[in-house]
Amino acid sequence: MRERTAVVVGGGIAGLASAVALRRAGWRTQVLERRSATPEVGAGLALPRNGAVALNALGIGDALIEETGHRTLGTGFVDTRGCRILTVPDDDPRVRWAITVWGFHRRRLHEMLYRAALDQGVEMVDGARVRGVSAGRAGGEPAVVSWGRTESDQAWAGQGENEQGQNARETEADLVVGADGMWSAVRQALHPRVSPRYSGSTSWRAVVPAAALEGTGLDGRLVEYWGPGSEFGLMKVNTHQVYWYGYIQQPERTVFTDELAAARAHFADWAPEIVALLGATTSDQLMRHDVHHLPKGPERYAQGRVVLVGDAAHGALPTMGQGAATALEDGATLGRLAGPAGAADLERALAEFDALRRPRCQSIARMARVMARVGCDLGGGWRQRLRNSAFRLVPGRALVRSALGAVRWTPPEPLTPA
Repeated sequence: MRERTAVVVGGGIAGLASAVALRRAGWRTQVLERRSATPEVGAGLALPRNGAVALNALGIGDALIEETGHRTLGTGFVDTRGCRILTVPDDDPRVRWAITVWGFHRRRLHEMLYRAALDQGVEMVDGARVRGVSAGRAGGEPAVVSWGRTESDQAWAGQGENEQGQNARETEADLVVGADGMWSAVRQALHPRVSPRYSGSTSWRAVVPAAALEGTGLDGRLVEYWGPGSEFGLMKVNTHQVYWYGYIQQPERTVFTDELAAARAHFADWAPEIVALLGATTSDQLMRHDVHHLPKGPERYAQGRVVLVGDAAHGALPTMGQGAATALEDGATLGRLAGPAGAADLERALAEFDALRRPRCQSIARMARVMARVGCDLGGGWRQRLRNSAFRLVPGRALVRSALGAVRWTPPEPLTPA
């Protein structure tokens, strides 16, 4: 039987998860990553229970998850002074199960997946820029990925067609996985009318020494602060480091002459622990990005021999903390469904992937938009007072029940041959 081939476009969390899953299922797998080397990407992230289950499905055991991440609990929401808005009780084992999260430095999670991919024999191609995709037909001709080396970009821009043709490459594959993020070239080729939209907020992020929390009474559990047009969160990512993020409403592409000074000024009158974390942050630790999402994603995640995963398929607002987890779920699901699929069954496998993933991810994206409206997007004054008073009447267990649909997830059973 001919070995099946898969090309994964994008070497982030979704791409590496997909590559690991497909390789474990017997596919010869290649990852095309635009960056020229394995980067130290991002700051931190919170991985909920379903994300850990997905890692298990990729062959990454609990021991490695505990070693790489930091197990903790989500505690609820507080106001800018640190006063309770909604507290999640942790005295019930069922509640503790649902609110367990793992804090990860994003780079360490990425490295863990990268090592898993190499160990499985995935071929990694760095510095590869994808320029076009032909979807092929699931039961017919292969998909084709057109790509070239990123270091040739400037040369290509001023060269004629012959020179471009000499540098361009085309790779045929039985399956192409579009895992190239919010600004996906693969999605653009198949769904040119689907594009990201600015959320109205920008986000500062940093990982700083945990010593900054000494004397604050906080133990590094996940805490989220809501204020007018702003949100702040913090959690430990290991025993000696804390990840924090701060969202503020701001026009797109705003430029601050001094990012750190701007962040400190915005949160200057918030809770003492926030001021302490910002005081412990240095300019080289701080990063900022405008927050985009896909308010209307593609009408289907699979077309021909191409499937979209991660932010390329369902880039959501970060307010549910499910971005990394759903990306891992995508990869694990793809491996389970496409693993046993021969030429005749690939179309059925991709249709099943779409049927399972699209409704779930769209639901989580809707919940994220709701959380943004009552959190970081809410204005000041009476709106804050009304929201805070209303949420203080809501039992914490009610919030947990509403979130169970997101954290309860198990990988699907492999398809039986038709």
